[in-house]
Amino acid sequence: MADEDRPDPEITRRRFFQASGVAACAAAAGGAAVLSADFLRPRVLFEPPTQFLAGSPEAIEIGQVVTNEIYRAYVIRVPEGFRALSSVCTHLGCVTRYEPGKNIIACPCHGSRYALDGEVLAGPAPRPLPTFEMTISPKGEIAIDTAVVVPTGTVFRL
Repeated sequence: MADEDRPDPEITRRRFFQASGVAACAAAAGGAAVLSADFLRPRVLFEPPTQFLAGSPEAIEIGQVVTNEIYRAYVIRVPEGFRALSSVCTHLGCVTRYEPGKNIIACPCHGSRYALDGEVLAGPAPRPLPTFEMTISPKGEIAIDTAVVVPTGTVFRL
């Protein structure tokens, strides 16, 4: 083979840029393929359950307020029966606290105050605390569903 027919063993500037361009296009195509595959994979949102058990009705005394921090709810026993209220303030969504000495539910953020029936007593809250639906489970425990809101002042009677 003649010296002119042999490929040049040195890499030329042109070959370097050609190889770099092909590598960059391959990387971009590979990245686009990965993103496209990720886009086509289904996304499922798993939300926590909205129902919880508050215990036996006999375990809650009249006038007692039971707080469930996980579901952000209060279970209140009144002489007429039971009530389940949201513990989330209707003003800006802060989590309220029950103040047993004053027998009110108070928002620590902006000063809203609620009665134990959920009605607004003071503060910037625009509406009462939502009241949740209550039922009795097959085991005889109080079951509360935070996804079902009933009219304010509703009392669950056994």
